[in-house]
Amino acid sequence: MVEHTRTLDFKVAFAIGLGTMIAAGIFSLSGIAVYRIGSTAVIAFILAAIVAGITAATYSEFASIYSENGGGYLFTSRSLEDRDRLTYAVGVSLFLGYCGTTAYYLAVMDEWFFRFLIPEAFHALPRGTFGVLVALALGTLNARGTEESGTFQVLVTSAKVVVLILFVGGMFASVGVGPAIGEFTGSFQFAPVETGSVAALAFITFFGFSAIAASAGEIIEPRKTVPRAIAASIITVTVLYTFVIIAMVNITNVTGRLARSPDQILQLGETAMGAVAQAFIPVAVAGVPVGTYLIVAGAIFSMVSASNASILAASGIGSLMGRQGHAPRRLSRLHPTHGTPYLSTATATGLIVTLIVAFITLLGEHGLAGPISVGFEASLAGLTLSIEEFSLGLSALNGFAVLNLLLPLAVVNGALIYSRRRYPDIERGFRVPGVPVVPILGIVANVALIYNLPPVGIAVGLIVSVILVLAYLVWGGAPDVEDLFERVTEPTTVTSANGGHSEGGESDERFHILVPVARPDRAPTHVRLAATLGRFVEGEPFVHVINITRIPEQTPKEIVTDDAEKRAERLTDTLAAADIDADYTVEGHICRDIAFDILQTAREVEADLVLMGYPEDHEEVTERVEYEAPCDVLFANGFEESVDVSRVNVGAGGGPHHQALLPLVQRMGEAGSELHVISVEPGEEGGTPESLDDTLGPLSDTDVVQVHNVSAPNVAVGLVSTATDNGGVLIIGATRTRRLQRWVFGSTPDRVIDLAAEAGVPVIVYAGTTGLTDSLGDRLFPLYRYYRKLTRRRSRGTPDGRSGSSTHSNS
Repeated sequence: MVEHTRTLDFKVAFAIGLGTMIAAGIFSLSGIAVYRIGSTAVIAFILAAIVAGITAATYSEFASIYSENGGGYLFTSRSLEDRDRLTYAVGVSLFLGYCGTTAYYLAVMDEWFFRFLIPEAFHALPRGTFGVLVALALGTLNARGTEESGTFQVLVTSAKVVVLILFVGGMFASVGVGPAIGEFTGSFQFAPVETGSVAALAFITFFGFSAIAASAGEIIEPRKTVPRAIAASIITVTVLYTFVIIAMVNITNVTGRLARSPDQILQLGETAMGAVAQAFIPVAVAGVPVGTYLIVAGAIFSMVSASNASILAASGIGSLMGRQGHAPRRLSRLHPTHGTPYLSTATATGLIVTLIVAFITLLGEHGLAGPISVGFEASLAGLTLSIEEFSLGLSALNGFAVLNLLLPLAVVNGALIYSRRRYPDIERGFRVPGVPVVPILGIVANVALIYNLPPVGIAVGLIVSVILVLAYLVWGGAPDVEDLFERVTEPTTVTSANGGHSEGGESDERFHILVPVARPDRAPTHVRLAATLGRFVEGEPFVHVINITRIPEQTPKEIVTDDAEKRAERLTDTLAAADIDADYTVEGHICRDIAFDILQTAREVEADLVLMGYPEDHEEVTERVEYEAPCDVLFANGFEESVDVSRVNVGAGGGPHHQALLPLVQRMGEAGSELHVISVEPGEEGGTPESLDDTLGPLSDTDVVQVHNVSAPNVAVGLVSTATDNGGVLIIGATRTRRLQRWVFGSTPDRVIDLAAEAGVPVIVYAGTTGLTDSLGDRLFPLYRYYRKLTRRRSRGTPDGRSGSSTHSNS
């Protein structure tokens, strides 16, 4: 079973919040803010911090109750369980907000690349190019594991904090403490409208607190760590931002060191801070301005680390939406190796790339399409939008992102009031003071900030959100888990030591094998086989047996419940009479989707392995289980009542499924089973020969492996005929040809099973868990196979189809 373990401690949680906040906001907005309102920018940033702090307190209380990934979406779904559409709207809005925030960070980073790092000859590249490349790299990093991305977050966040300290320290060293404070205090303005507008734009810089809560499922001791990390990050960032604003205001005191006037510097907007850095740190090495490039490096570090944290938060929300049926359930699938929601991460990365291309590459100020002429006027809650000609760009992208953050935050604040009233006795590790007044203030402040956002960003954000909500209403969402399957009998556990029965399905931490059984008479054989194979892997296993009764369409559950209970009782009696030498538990289920029942049960019981019979009437069930199972799956066929695995035949092969079965085969050999590796040179009927070394290499720790080199009309005939002569069980992996035609496991395994049934050879087909790269490899494999057929040299075998056998010794 792929387990989702907690790996992030306080320093990483703090770095996630700090790294998300010290990002594009301070590096891109500081120049804009000071140009518009001077020292009053500090008030705007503090106002944004206060608004964020109110909602951060709400997030802290919810995170102390629900310590899982998902942030505001999770809190809303748990508090407002009967508001399904509102919960979906919050989830999709937050997902858009996180992706929009990341796109904004990376688009600003792209501007820094073009302004400071890219030679003039490369300015012909489309804007957004570097943002897209970094988005793809960060998506890959997060798909590989949260622990690796967490370590990356700590390192990058530490580096950019040092850069900001050097920037501020350079200003005080250049200007002096007294003059610097005097210039700052003398530059305040009374500009309430502009201050509100800057505060709305600056809100994105403080939203890092939600990234901490959204990643609570990865954080160690989240009930304590999340509130502390949120508070520490907001306070730290507010102090740093104050000093950066003080520094930016003081560019008037270093005019002699500037290549342009202070106003011209501040008008550079997103890159103004980099232009003024050299005046505060007037050091050059070989003609290279150290101050400028120090800030450039810090800015890029900041934007990359903030993007990394936002992708992590977005993937957590997408995964949770998949589990709860508000998005395709595939988004909740975990990577078989890294344990990350890789499909959710891939979806978030794709959306980020789309936003960068749309807002920057195509419709930005320097975009390929340029400004767009369109007539548009709308009024919503007193906010009038009137647009005739517009280009998107950074400001609009910021508005898009902040809108999709502020709207769900208002709902989360309301959800806290509802939660206090509906669940007064629930344990809360942290409590917001002044409820309901404080959350209401948060709602009002969020709406007020929305009013001050760029109109184009609001318009695009509302249009996209409405489209997604309408799409959900048309789709209706995935069915609830309770609607797809239900346990109709309590688990009955049998302990082999005393043969006793007990209620409950606890199975401690042993190797756990799930055995779905359609026909009770086959259950003893499959349970014995599961126990036998489990002992090769890890001591005494625990077998979880389920009998599934499908509910026909348009049939109420109650009609089949009695039948399911009787089948489960008969299954229990059958296994008891068979005297199974293993600990096991039995459950009876009813369901509308057999494959979903098996997959969901495997996740819930944290199965390490699934063992099923070969499909007869429901091949689609087997296909879904094979592709979507959270662990490896074995499909058994042709076993008699007694299970004999003292002799094991395995074909020489390649591909992920074949490689996945070799560790089990090796353990069987180490335990004393005879191992026979069959290498087939196929004749004119087709098939692709595989490298013998790919199979013998992983079996190197086994003392003796007998190798059989055979020629046959096709691979399936060679495998079955040799296994028939050798005796014992034949183990093969599912192949990549199953996507080409209507094969269940692939052309060779399906043919093997048909031939083995006639010859009386028991067969196990092994399917390992597959990730995104494996799935892509499956689709590309036909090209590789065709190439192998064209280039390989065929050698003719002996007249009887045999070319000999040998014994391979590893001793």
